[in-house]
Amino acid sequence: MLRFLLLAAMTACAACSSQPAAPATPSNSPSPTPIRVLMLTATSGFRHDSIPQARDTMGTLAASTGQFTVTATEDVGAITRSSLAAYDVLFFALTSGELPFDADQKNAIVEFVSNGKGFLGVHSAADTLYDWSDYGRFVGAYFKEHPWTQTAGVIVEDQNHPATSGLGGGFTINEEFYTFRENPRPHVQVLLRLDSASVNASGDYPLAWTQTIGAGRSYYNALGHFPETWRDARFQRQLLGAIQWLGKK
Repeated sequence: MLRFLLLAAMTACAACSSQPAAPATPSNSPSPTPIRVLMLTATSGFRHDSIPQARDTMGTLAASTGQFTVTATEDVGAITRSSLAAYDVLFFALTSGELPFDADQKNAIVEFVSNGKGFLGVHSAADTLYDWSDYGRFVGAYFKEHPWTQTAGVIVEDQNHPATSGLGGGFTINEEFYTFRENPRPHVQVLLRLDSASVNASGDYPLAWTQTIGAGRSYYNALGHFPETWRDARFQRQLLGAIQWLGKK
């Protein structure tokens, strides 16, 4: 009987040791709080066909990663000082034109970013609010033209930023590539630039960059014209990394 009991105990211990050890997590350790994103897709100029896909992509990415939550709206009036208090990142996604923000709303957005929150702009966010200089400062540069709509090369200048981590040194993508009224390079950290040789051109054409705004942070990415871009895992990786960076406490 004793021999039988010893054999059973040894067998049970062997079975236990074959299972991966669970990480030691304190019972009172809090779960990471998702970053709260308010996504505006309002337009008063050109309206991109990719807006529905952009909203779907961000909702799916939020649900699949658990890293952030997203509230999408077309209502400019929904952005107020009190509503912004519930968010960490304000996302202008494919916006365009002179959106009808009043002075109080503009002041609230400036305070939101300057006091430590995040601003995220994608593609035609740079074709928005030309008459509001603070907004232009948040984006980093205003749209000039899009001379190349084709498959071209993108060079990753900074592979260590959360928004570019894992992209390698570059990639090719079919896009509507923007140029800007002024080169933002002197006052931003450029993450991506167009490989000008891939479009038979020369010059410096930044495509994505970051900057600090007071105590806050800003990220802009010029890609995102086509629905296919929003479905591209490399673009999604950039947006997720940018949100993580913008929402970092």
